[in-house]
Amino acid sequence: MSLHKKDSFTSIRFIKSAASAAIVTALSIQPALAYEFDKPIEKAFKLEQDDAKYGKINLDMRYRYELADVKNSGKETAHANTLSFRLRLGYLTPEFHGLQAFAEYEGNLAMQRDYRVPKDVVADPHQSEFNQGWLKYKIFNTEFKGGRQRIIIDDSRFIGNVGWRQMEQTYDSALITSNFFENITLQAGYIGQVKNIFSVDDTVQLPFANASYKIKDFAKISAYGYWLADFDTGQAERSAQTYGFSVAGSPKINEKVKLHYRGEYSYQGSYKNNPNSFDLNRCKVMLGATAFNITAKAEIEELGGNGTSSFQTPFGTNHKFQGWADVFLITPKDGIRDVNATLSTKLLGAKLAFVYHNFKSSTKSSTNSIDYGNEYDFLITKKFGKHYSLLAKYAYYDADETAVGNTYTKDVNKFWLQANVSF
Repeated sequence: MSLHKKDSFTSIRFIKSAASAAIVTALSIQPALAYEFDKPIEKAFKLEQDDAKYGKINLDMRYRYELADVKNSGKETAHANTLSFRLRLGYLTPEFHGLQAFAEYEGNLAMQRDYRVPKDVVADPHQSEFNQGWLKYKIFNTEFKGGRQRIIIDDSRFIGNVGWRQMEQTYDSALITSNFFENITLQAGYIGQVKNIFSVDDTVQLPFANASYKIKDFAKISAYGYWLADFDTGQAERSAQTYGFSVAGSPKINEKVKLHYRGEYSYQGSYKNNPNSFDLNRCKVMLGATAFNITAKAEIEELGGNGTSSFQTPFGTNHKFQGWADVFLITPKDGIRDVNATLSTKLLGAKLAFVYHNFKSSTKSSTNSIDYGNEYDFLITKKFGKHYSLLAKYAYYDADETAVGNTYTKDVNKFWLQANVSF
């Protein structure tokens, strides 16, 4: 047996043992930390005021252990302890005649020095940064917000904060959000720079607009447009114009049964200084239901590719889509069709979830159909009161090594243990 396989089996045995311990811990610990213990802390963060009339301090602290193992990558398995300490500390001013401001600093402390290069990738650098600093003015149910800020549009497919990573993605931008008309939300903004999860500034020109109309829980109808012009050296191929619409909802059938659905179509074409010319499509259909405390969903999402260019979402929270192993954060040049199913429930106050993915190239790829592989994702998480939570998460991408044209042939194992405190 090769050394790599021995290391891989050792890693998998460790994952199983750690996951079992996390499950036992999550199901057995009682929320004795909470309630009376939390009250003086909450009051302290509100500067000893019950109504936070002098503003509020925000604290978010997250420890994480992450294992990343890519088969035959030529690199060692990465074991990252980072407090993974993620610490965010911010101050929100009280609102004064519609005006409000917020400032936040964040840092990620690596608890060992050797978890990155030349090991398999853990995308949480040892860094600290000014994470948010914005000024907001609100009038007539319309909010004007400028500065470095967290932006999450719709389901975060195109613009999100990538909140899973230890260093959050934020935007130097101007944003207008209006709820002036009942059940209608209008958003329009301009992004000039992105502070990404590696704490690197990414200069762009990205105006965007999103409009949605909500009919209770029955339906939310959205339409959007994004115009990305990227003039950074070597990044012009990201320039694209994207338009789309979606319909989603979770209507209740009765007290015990709820349906879930989402249908979405997006178009993406070349824009501004992009040297390539392309017209690409994205389609998504999801159906599901919740009954007897069990939620089941089935979904198909396809992002087009023509063998040279493919449908991309460079500023979305892509960890949510196409599997937690993060193999397809960038859409392959032949596109991707992701057929997946999710099963989730709650047990003793803990949430448990399983997700299966089957990955192939898009149906309109310029080459023959490519079978990329399958992925199996598992999650257990439990909250303790309002401020504390534990999480264990595992992702296994099983590549189809024999598929013709497949360049994603390396199996990937990833595992996380996480504890979070947030006030």
